Amino acid sequence: MKKQAAKLLIVLLVVSALSIPALAQKKVLDFLWFSDGVEGDVLKEIIADYQKIRPDIEINVIETPFQDLRIRLQTMIAGGTPPDLSRLVNVGDFAPALLDLTPYLGLEYIDDFVPSTHRNVIIDGKLMAVPVDVTANGVIYNKDHFAQAGIEVPTNPEDVWSWDEFVENLEIVVEKSSARYGLAYDYTFHRWLTILYQAGGKLFTDDWTAMAINTPEGERAIEFFVELHDKEIIPRSIWLGGENPNTLFRAGLTAAHWSGNWMLTNYRDNATHFNWGVMYMPYGKVRSSVLGGKYVASFKDSNHPEEAVEFIKYFTSTEVNAKFNEESLFISPRLDNAQLHYDFGADMFEVFSRELAVSPPHAGSDWAHPFAGRIGDDLRDIIVEALQHKLTPKEAVEKMEQVGNRILDDYMK
Repeated sequence: MKKQAAKLLIVLLVVSALSIPALAQKKVLDFLWFSDGVEGDVLKEIIADYQKIRPDIEINVIETPFQDLRIRLQTMIAGGTPPDLSRLVNVGDFAPALLDLTPYLGLEYIDDFVPSTHRNVIIDGKLMAVPVDVTANGVIYNKDHFAQAGIEVPTNPEDVWSWDEFVENLEIVVEKSSARYGLAYDYTFHRWLTILYQAGGKLFTDDWTAMAINTPEGERAIEFFVELHDKEIIPRSIWLGGENPNTLFRAGLTAAHWSGNWMLTNYRDNATHFNWGVMYMPYGKVRSSVLGGKYVASFKDSNHPEEAVEFIKYFTSTEVNAKFNEESLFISPRLDNAQLHYDFGADMFEVFSRELAVSPPHAGSDWAHPFAGRIGDDLRDIIVEALQHKLTPKEAVEKMEQVGNRILDDYMK
């Protein structure tokens, strides 16, 4: 009996000894992540599925508010401890620290994604990130307010309102409904760019070497935005007082909200006491939305680059990317996921997709500039000066050109 017990003890010791290296080999990948809606929960489901396939991998999601992402990531990179994976908006901001994915995936990997995303992720001929979702700016509106005023929004792209018609109809809705204001408008430079593109303007020259905003089109974009505030179509409390546009719309105080498709989950869950939908945006000289998006990347100095790339490949594959975008209510960047099956808002996503389809190329490539993410706040502050009538529209675009070119020159040195 003692011999059997001794043998069993030896077996257990051997098994334990063999198990220790196996456990030690499990690799933990840090994934820096921010969420706009429910996509963080969807990501965790995807990670759980992946870890069933790869039990040797553990992915640790580090959640951070979007406004803290850049500083936190810069701090991690500077300290020599970048995450293995990160969700990014402006890939170019971090290009020097990113892992070149080309040797792992091949440059042709991006051919499966919509062309408007390519310039955002291919830097100096190298694939530095992969798109996860794309976004479209757009107008969400309170159907009840419009119905009270007897105003029907265009449902056919052929009948989209002009800027003047848009303003006129918003004024009628405010007059004849319980809406206090016509339009909540996000306090971001990215959202204001929609008006610039609709005016026929652009932010950068095609080769990204200089600002291109000091034009009659740029001036008209500022002028129109000022008019919207002076007429109190847009409440001044947002751009001049820091009030949350989402809160105003959810409270039924505005007839519409100039935002984007990422707000659909928020309003599905929180704007339940009135009917709402998505309308086509108005046009100035042209129709335009702004293509945005999120990307996933790894870093040169990360602990597990090969494992990170394997997860990137899994996360951006057709089936997994479809799940992520369908359940998060986003638009997929993959060409083979053009028709997704949304449980909510399929008609609204169709409007967003059509807006992107008619947008000029620079409505995507402008924001792909590695420098774009560093200039937005400065130019937004100049727009605020115009709203305060400290600058004329002409003076505003001149200042935007000067400030932008100065920062661009510093960046290029």
